[in-house]
Amino acid sequence: MLPLVTPSARLAAAIELLAVLEAQCFAPDARRRPADAVASDFFRARRFIGGGDRRSIAEWVWGAVRQRLRLIWNLSRLPAEPTPRLLLLNYLVLVARWTEADIGRGFSGERYGAAPLNAAEARAVRIMAGRTLLHADMPDSVRFNLPEWLLADFQARFGATLAEEAAAMEQPAALDLRANLLRGTREEAAAALMAEGIATEATPFSPWGLRVPSRRPVTGTAAFKAGLIEVQDEGSQLIALLADARPGMRVADYCAGAGGKALAMAATMGNRGKITVCDTSAPRLEGAALRFRRAGVDNAERHLLTAGDRWAKRRAGSFDRVLVDAPCTGTGTWRRNPDARLRTRPEDLAELIAVQNDILDKARELVRPGGRLVYATCSVLPAENEERMESFLASHPDFTPIALDALWPALRPGVGQPCAGPWLRLSPGAHGTDGFFCAVLERKP
Repeated sequence: MLPLVTPSARLAAAIELLAVLEAQCFAPDARRRPADAVASDFFRARRFIGGGDRRSIAEWVWGAVRQRLRLIWNLSRLPAEPTPRLLLLNYLVLVARWTEADIGRGFSGERYGAAPLNAAEARAVRIMAGRTLLHADMPDSVRFNLPEWLLADFQARFGATLAEEAAAMEQPAALDLRANLLRGTREEAAAALMAEGIATEATPFSPWGLRVPSRRPVTGTAAFKAGLIEVQDEGSQLIALLADARPGMRVADYCAGAGGKALAMAATMGNRGKITVCDTSAPRLEGAALRFRRAGVDNAERHLLTAGDRWAKRRAGSFDRVLVDAPCTGTGTWRRNPDARLRTRPEDLAELIAVQNDILDKARELVRPGGRLVYATCSVLPAENEERMESFLASHPDFTPIALDALWPALRPGVGQPCAGPWLRLSPGAHGTDGFFCAVLERKP
């Protein structure tokens, strides 16, 4: 097959990818795979699509995915079925502001290209050309680009700032980096990146954070290859900061994943003491091991959590810090994963709450008297955050919360804390980070 070199051929590929995403991610009976994994498979099977063509296709497809709830609502007013072709047409007219002439040229029917519009599609384009994406008649859930079943939860979390926060969740996420203190200072990391033509600015809350104002590829830089920097959202860095892991401590990262927060804690420990990274996925732990080597971490060990595992019982009460970065809906990461707002369903939240309760119950046993349990999610839902802490503390009176007001001044002297209240609660609109929650609990001596 010839390379995709025309807009029409790119549009045909975009329609095809949207159809695959619908079948595998969004349909009621779909497997609900992450859209980026589906797209990677799609492009891997079509290596004839070049880099420039791929970027154009991705821009259209992710734009349509990001606005899917609103596009479907607009199509319902025609009325018209939200086929992949109509979803893309709707996006091009209402968001990208293509004219009817642009549409005619793009849907030309040339070889490998998108077929010309049929009569119903042409009518839809004519009607849409006189409209805007947002409409006064939209229900609140569509106006805020939120699943209807989650609207009340978002209203409870954000109140009067919901419109601002919902809009922020539609914007591209910033590229945040963390300077690895085992390799150098934040200033040295910034200088190294500037030497490679990448300007950064210090993040306002994290003492190790650097923000790249415009997205740039950093994984190919000498600074990254040398382990001087890690890609990590500032909010994630602040969770590691609140863990306050110090040299000589025994620390457990109970849901470590690829090890991002463990890397940050190992740096604050200065490679002294022991950090144990735990996860239920062997591939994730293998990935963490590679990151540890690049970052110069040599005080970390890995443990694969399995059914019937007695590791936790044998180490009960032996850790100074236990971080539970719990599995969650990921509602705080929708800037990066716009498809997640479409894939997440009510039953997922109920299942995750049960998992969070179970993990907390197991992880608490690891904390020594006087030690701390740190609970975190990348969710903004009260059911996964404040309500989990209320439930846990009611059932475990041997733990007491340490308010953010008491923690922050010692960790960031002279720097105003990001939010008021007992817990760390971050959001894209208020802080420019992903949405995060973090609670620090101390086990009574």
